[in-house]
Amino acid sequence: MPESNPRRTVEPHFLLPFILITSCFALWGFANDITNPMVKSFSKIFRMSVTQGSLVQVAFYGGYFCMALPAALFIKRFSYKKGILMGLGLYAVGALMFLPAAKTGNYWPFLLAYFILTCGLSFLETSANPFILSMGAPETATRRLNLAQSFNPIGSLCGMWVAMNYIQARMNPLSTDERALLNDTEFEALKAADLSVLVKPYAAIGIVLVAVFVLVLLMRMPVADRADEGVSRAFGPSVRRLFANKAYRGGVVAQFFYVGAQITCWTFIIQYGTKVFMAEGMAEQAAEILSQRLNIIAMVLFCVSRFLCTWLMKWFRPAKILACFATAAMFLTLVVIFAGGRVGVYSLVAVSACMSLMFPTIYGLALKDVGPDAEIGSAGLIMAILGGSLLPPVQALIIDAGWIGGSFVVPLVCFAVVLVFALRCLSVSYK
Repeated sequence: MPESNPRRTVEPHFLLPFILITSCFALWGFANDITNPMVKSFSKIFRMSVTQGSLVQVAFYGGYFCMALPAALFIKRFSYKKGILMGLGLYAVGALMFLPAAKTGNYWPFLLAYFILTCGLSFLETSANPFILSMGAPETATRRLNLAQSFNPIGSLCGMWVAMNYIQARMNPLSTDERALLNDTEFEALKAADLSVLVKPYAAIGIVLVAVFVLVLLMRMPVADRADEGVSRAFGPSVRRLFANKAYRGGVVAQFFYVGAQITCWTFIIQYGTKVFMAEGMAEQAAEILSQRLNIIAMVLFCVSRFLCTWLMKWFRPAKILACFATAAMFLTLVVIFAGGRVGVYSLVAVSACMSLMFPTIYGLALKDVGPDAEIGSAGLIMAILGGSLLPPVQALIIDAGWIGGSFVVPLVCFAVVLVFALRCLSVSYK
């Protein structure tokens, strides 16, 4: 295999595989952000409570958490390529299961479809992230992962756009209260019509996934060089080495809190913005629409900033950039808490620019020196996504207590944890 050039982000012999695997980053970004509005949609379609509708997210994150470690063991036994194929296959099966689920007219088959779909996403993330890290010189690994991850928010934007224009805009406009007044015959007819709208984008992405699966299957993937000959690759020794690695342990903790910060900021931006705009005299629906537009702007900033950070990493250490952006995120979050009003809303939007590099940079720094333990290490970092399930309810409790601005102390603490991790990576304690 040609020798790696530490100045190249991607080696020429890895270019086509890099492009193909990077497309998977956009695919799971699409899945994440087409799913978020479905909590509200399923609640309306099936005349359920918000709590019952939120089981969509339980199934979604449950698949991520449950499958990360099995995925790592599968990859460790076989290869990154087979892990990616398994992920694409499960993702496609879950998406296509929406068709028979709609025929049943019941809610639970959709939850099963989501769980299988996200088992596939867990395989994809556990495989693709370390695979991208391995495609070239170790010196450029974190920059390379940031470049690949830059296409994740592009997929997210596509998911948000499809959800808004091909699901929410095409469902029957009857409100939840109006649906409650329908008789059983009318309700069943309306439910069937809405479900037929909801499943079409999932069926379409299922077909795309089958095409990508075939391309990955047919493409010859170069095998990355390994400098770990003679090192035990068994599960037990891998776990012990990872647990002894300060940077890895700190990375898992930082990733847990970062994902929590990301989900809290993006989940509650609409509630925060709506309250501010209504206080200015705007009607509730108009305030919600304006807040949703600002949410999309936040995602655009996130996407642009990630490309910018990838460029900056040519000249600055990733940990140094991470520390600077975590500090900026803390400052902006303090503005959200204490300034309020439109200044607070715009500061919350700007936080997304600071978050852009955090996931891939924490990931790359945590796995920098793990060698043969990258697969198991990747699983731990993917399982840390659980922070996105556990921390938003904490913020919601503060909001319910009547202080929506003060609730952003939760992401403030999260960003402080990320900052501590970045500073330690810059110090001798993590070397």
